[in-house]
Amino acid sequence: MALTPMMKQYLQTKEKYKDCILFYRLGDFYEMFFDDAITASKVLDLVLTGRDCGLKERAPMCGIPYHSAEGYIAKLIENNYKVAICEQLTTPEESKGLVVRDVIKVVTPGTVMEESLLNQDKNNYIASVFLQEESIGVAWADISTGDFFLTQFNNGKGDYAKLSDILVSIMPSEIICNQSMKLASKTIKTFKYDILPQFSCYYDWAYQFETASKNLLMQLKVNSLKAYECDNKKFAICAAGALIEYFKETQKRSLAHINRLSYVKDNKYMYLDSNTLRNLEIVKTMRDGKKYGSLLWLLDQTETAMGARCLYSWITQPLNDIALIDMRLDAVEELINSIQIREGIKEKLSGVRDLERLAAKAAYGSINPKDCIFLANTLNALPQIKYLLSGTKSAAIREIDNNIICLEDLLTLLNSAINENPPQTLKDGGIIKKGYNSELDTLREASHGGKRWLAELEASERSKTGIKNLKIGYNKVFGYYIEITKSYLSQVPINYIRKQTIANAERYITPELKSVENKIIGADEQSIRLEIRLFGDITAEICNYIEAMQKSAKALATLDVLQSFAQTAKKYNYCKPNISNDDVLSVEDGRHPVVEALSKTEDFIPNDTYLDGGDNRIMIITGPNMAGKSTYMRQVALITLMAHIGSYVPAKRAKISLVNRIFTRVGATDNLAFDQSTFMVEMTEVANILNAATDKSLIILDEVGRGTSTFDGLSIAWSVMEYISKKFKAKSLFATHYHQLTELEDILEGVKNYRVLVKEIGDTIVFL
Repeated sequence: MALTPMMKQYLQTKEKYKDCILFYRLGDFYEMFFDDAITASKVLDLVLTGRDCGLKERAPMCGIPYHSAEGYIAKLIENNYKVAICEQLTTPEESKGLVVRDVIKVVTPGTVMEESLLNQDKNNYIASVFLQEESIGVAWADISTGDFFLTQFNNGKGDYAKLSDILVSIMPSEIICNQSMKLASKTIKTFKYDILPQFSCYYDWAYQFETASKNLLMQLKVNSLKAYECDNKKFAICAAGALIEYFKETQKRSLAHINRLSYVKDNKYMYLDSNTLRNLEIVKTMRDGKKYGSLLWLLDQTETAMGARCLYSWITQPLNDIALIDMRLDAVEELINSIQIREGIKEKLSGVRDLERLAAKAAYGSINPKDCIFLANTLNALPQIKYLLSGTKSAAIREIDNNIICLEDLLTLLNSAINENPPQTLKDGGIIKKGYNSELDTLREASHGGKRWLAELEASERSKTGIKNLKIGYNKVFGYYIEITKSYLSQVPINYIRKQTIANAERYITPELKSVENKIIGADEQSIRLEIRLFGDITAEICNYIEAMQKSAKALATLDVLQSFAQTAKKYNYCKPNISNDDVLSVEDGRHPVVEALSKTEDFIPNDTYLDGGDNRIMIITGPNMAGKSTYMRQVALITLMAHIGSYVPAKRAKISLVNRIFTRVGATDNLAFDQSTFMVEMTEVANILNAATDKSLIILDEVGRGTSTFDGLSIAWSVMEYISKKFKAKSLFATHYHQLTELEDILEGVKNYRVLVKEIGDTIVFL
């Protein structure tokens, strides 16, 4: 027995996309066969059936309606499957034999463009990693916005900690790599067990320098990468060029919005590892993994999706540059001092849509008529925002003002061309405004005129025949017809031609009716075809403004985050921190920002902090359980972090020295699923801190040594303190129940003891 022609075509296509679930278009359905069908039926909860395929046994099969594919694709993507979309490229009428089919795109976790599959408040990055001996290149991009970054570094220690820090800070949805990196990732626990997706091996030839650099130059349409400060970064270029190759293979279309590249310098950001992100509850809480109750939740007063993504990026990648931090702080200060500008910006931004992703959709070819209205509304708000910014003085806001480009010509085009309430899809018509195109107006008039004539004909025929319930109807098979119920058949005129019999009526046509039908249907079809062509011309014109739209989007996102910082600072009475390089971390009346915001019944009791590079490097903090030791240490870390992202801080006064890393070891948890006991987790985290910290780091240690016996734990805690004090002199806060550690104040240089005061008032205890 031989396979049927259609099944041969299916298997030939599937052979090219072995690692994907193949959505194979058959009429109004996407069908899946064989192993794909078995997998999809389980994941998507579909009924598994069979289809004759020419073999002895029927091929396992399941399917979904093509118009509801997005939800099913989303579920497969969530379960880390790739989906290849195979469409019919010809109609049965056009084809000689089989309909021509081919894959038009591959949807992967890191390349989704569909709005329903994306998180509006977070970038959807895909990362590419290239390993060669001790050198690593990393590139990451968000295809839905056009953001594209790359960097490289030496992995001399062989522990891949820096790679882990970079990937954790961007949290990619998908990671591709070369063969060497794939092999290395299998032996590294950070990648085996952490919150990162598994590495997926991509073609080694795509990572070759010549191929990769050629891909980058072609994508960016330049002759040299010198302008992007990465022309001599060989390993980064290999990673970035392979990522472009992956986009070309999976998306199969122009990605004109990926038109810029940013090289991330080694010292530009403070990297936050997964432990710090978790322990300080920076983007989500430890208890339930929700945004509510995190630092991100507190600071997020943004009005736009672009601003929310920008805030997420800032908060997970704090700055390590005093000048850039001060620019942000000065802008926040100006917005705080001008309520009129601040509230005006907030109001205008509330009407701004996701300009960044609208630009990407235009370049990708997936922008729809409603998106065009969203784009017009956004462009309409830009002059009003620029007017609000015209009198500002801070450098950051002046730069924002200069980067917002009012696209008057594009706005005029959209306002004149697109109806205010257009349908979602092009095939329904009614997209283009009356008066935009004279040919379209003529066709519509012909269609509408014909329909008026039909109404008049219906009334006339009722009058002539005396058949009161005579009506003119339409269906796709027979076109327009005159329907007469059987009780009036004796009154049917002789010139009526019977066309169809139904249960209680007969349907007729007349030459006159068919003549008008041809005009109406012809005009409808022509007008829809013309609308589709006109809309294509409009989207092509939008593509000419993509770079300007992207530039404006970045400016608006930055403005949104700055006004969000100003709103939060004003609401909670924060102060402007002084950022310096003099190694002093001094906070007067500091508060924990989230605990304070969530506290509904009592005031938060503030505390001071003083750390420097000399006699006050290490604080050993003692006190009873539930006294607030962990809260105090976390507030110091969060105040430091907030200062580094350019936010005001919860304190009366704050002087914050530049910190290159914040390390935390908090709480007693196990990781038994990954072969790690409570004690092993603690020791691994402490070891990571001691290996990576420097004298410019801030270290938060809570109850180190509690995971084992008293004397062993005390010895560990003592030796850790001694090592930090003597080895790299980092500013550290160490909470402990081991009162013996207070002796270190007299033994080690830079160690000071602090304790939490408790006061008994009536029947209650107050921790001071």
